[in-house]
Amino acid sequence: MDPEPRVASKGLFEPWDFEALSDARSRKSEYNEHRLQARRRLLALGKAAVASAKDAGVLLEARSSLHNPHAFNGNRVSRLWTYLVRPKAEKVRLRKVLGSDLAKDLDQAYKNAYLCLAMEHGALEVSLRIHADAWYDGQNLVRRVKAETLDGWLCVLNELDGFRLGLADWKGEWRCGDLTPERLEEYLHYYKPGEHQLVVERRWPVPTDLEQRKAVLTDEVPETLLAEVLRLLPLYQYCAWSRSSDFLFSS
Repeated sequence: MDPEPRVASKGLFEPWDFEALSDARSRKSEYNEHRLQARRRLLALGKAAVASAKDAGVLLEARSSLHNPHAFNGNRVSRLWTYLVRPKAEKVRLRKVLGSDLAKDLDQAYKNAYLCLAMEHGALEVSLRIHADAWYDGQNLVRRVKAETLDGWLCVLNELDGFRLGLADWKGEWRCGDLTPERLEEYLHYYKPGEHQLVVERRWPVPTDLEQRKAVLTDEVPETLLAEVLRLLPLYQYCAWSRSSDFLFSS
């Protein structure tokens, strides 16, 4: 097996990492090796984020998506990502709180609030996501806001200038950095845990032209992505259920 790439190494991202995710190639198995190498690079970045998060007192584990066309991904790989999710011990604790019936399939990454490092043919992304199926984390957030008022969530979000708060696939967006209580009240009026996905994301366009892409994939890119995902840690701690943020069944 090839040695795991290092985040600080030159060329962590290669131009063909993105090309193999294009519409013309996303369904073709002959590009699996390109996507595998990209997946390993993205996972290396995720593991670096996990180590830094641990230093900050937040325990996470990294998982990565499929790199080959499969029935699970609709026989198409147009996006690769690394999930940073609660570790096994925290899932065990949450399972005890929820009970066996409600905690089914908790090992699936998207059924937990998670941080995400992702790449597509024309973009790189850093985000926090709470899928509709991770209703318990969404419910924990909503009930925490209800118990503590909007101030805490508003403060955490407004530390994330450059990110946007989004709701499912709606076109509307709430820009972090200048959010007001009224705007967050508007968001919570529409957001329903179990029905909608909550996302806080920042995206960087990557040129689809191969030569232009080579010019922008500098050594600073992985460090920027790593720094941005670490900026999301306070938001993750605020939203996701944990022993120190337990509002799931509060009134």
